[in-house]
Amino acid sequence: MFFALMRQWVVTPIENYRLFHNFTRQDFVSQFSGSIAGFLWLFITPIAHILIYSFVFVYIFQLRALPEFGETEFVLFMMVGYLPWFAFADAVSKSTGLLLEKSGLITKVMFPVQIIPVAGTLVSYLTHVIGFLLLLLYLASKGYFSAMWLLIPFVYLLQFLFTMGLVAILSALCVFLRDLQHFVSLVVTIWFFLTPIIYPLSLIENEEIQNLFLFNPMHNFIVIYRDVILLGELPYLNLYIIIPISLISYVVGGWLFVRIKHAFGDVL
Repeated sequence: MFFALMRQWVVTPIENYRLFHNFTRQDFVSQFSGSIAGFLWLFITPIAHILIYSFVFVYIFQLRALPEFGETEFVLFMMVGYLPWFAFADAVSKSTGLLLEKSGLITKVMFPVQIIPVAGTLVSYLTHVIGFLLLLLYLASKGYFSAMWLLIPFVYLLQFLFTMGLVAILSALCVFLRDLQHFVSLVVTIWFFLTPIIYPLSLIENEEIQNLFLFNPMHNFIVIYRDVILLGELPYLNLYIIIPISLISYVVGGWLFVRIKHAFGDVL
């Protein structure tokens, strides 16, 4: 039973590739339909975020370079963590409405519903990967590039799998528990401040408290991004943590989603 359910979760987007592709493209393009700038927002938004945070943290709070990251400017240190987080947070925040928004499609036609959380996660990551790539190009021009950067796509894929599992769980549960929409929004905000994105972990002097951050998956992802991109080093402990967590999230999320998807039509 378990392997049959997992096969549905893994294989369905592949077997229905044309439908999955059209579904993803439609959701991606719909974000910009009716806007004057259109796809330029993919570039305008991350650049605007970088400029805003640069102004706030550099000119208002006057935060300077971080010695532990080779005197890297604080805004660059922050954006290396913030942009991958933004993709994660956007996908998780939208997950609670994925099935509710597609209720008519789910209840009226024979539709492989398990492609919805996959497409929803993919759209968020495609939207925000542009900003991350722009930042990497800028950092490469500043001399930060190293062979370790070849690991970035692998880490980003693991983060995508981790996110997809959460999106599958939340989108499925929200069909039955609508209050999750408000709860998830609150949790994402709290999660942001519990992840060292706008502050370095070195600010926390208590080593025992620092070790507790290892239980935060997004902290481990961001540590890897920063060490690989800014220092050219691979933090093996954090890598050993995110690999099983990502796979467990993907498997458990997919299994739960496929296991209860037959009840969606009755509730929606």
